[in-house]
Amino acid sequence: MDYFSQESGRRKIQDVTAINRFLTKMYSFMLIAVLVSAVSSYLTMTVFRSAIMNMPQAMLWVIIFLPLALCLGISFKAVKNPTLGFTLLMFLSVVYGVEFSIIASYYAGTTITSAFLSAAAVFASMAIFGTITKKDLSGGGAYLSAATIGFIVATLVNVFFIKSGAGAYIFSYIGVIIFTGWTAYDANSAKRIFIEYGDQVSDSGLAIMGALNMYLDFINLFMLFLEIFGINDRR
Repeated sequence: MDYFSQESGRRKIQDVTAINRFLTKMYSFMLIAVLVSAVSSYLTMTVFRSAIMNMPQAMLWVIIFLPLALCLGISFKAVKNPTLGFTLLMFLSVVYGVEFSIIASYYAGTTITSAFLSAAAVFASMAIFGTITKKDLSGGGAYLSAATIGFIVATLVNVFFIKSGAGAYIFSYIGVIIFTGWTAYDANSAKRIFIEYGDQVSDSGLAIMGALNMYLDFINLFMLFLEIFGINDRR
């Protein structure tokens, strides 16, 4: 997601060392977020399992919709206040960890492992491609956005009206394709934005924003692969 407009005549960062340092920081933030989600999910399934299983339904809805508010908060605050942005990112990771623990209770351990490894492989390959390619992938953003909206609408229609297991399975494959594209796009976009604006705003803030996008791409890939591999578990 590109939060910056293009302007001509702007001085660009050409220092390869600075770019690599920024990318290292961004992916470090993203990996920390994934680890926090994993620890949060594990603690929820073990130490706090009883409390989660008996929590009020209203609290469940809060957990479901809270990530949206946190994502917006990070998007608006990360550049101006990197410390707050990082704190919100960690909070988001904890909330998603709690959600994963609830979802994971419906799947076998081997299914979760397979989904995680598949998501990691796809994410890593596309993140590398998006980072090292010399092509500007910004033109694909509009198509990915349109595809994502169509995917969400079709998924909701299937969940609430059609309720087709085969449809959900097919949509999961389509979702993997879409978020594979988003991974390459967001990796490319983060690098491009730093080159364009890294000398004018906080590079830590840009790194947090990039980490948020990459974290969400990975999470979506993981959940979609979990849907694909877990069809027999749900049966």
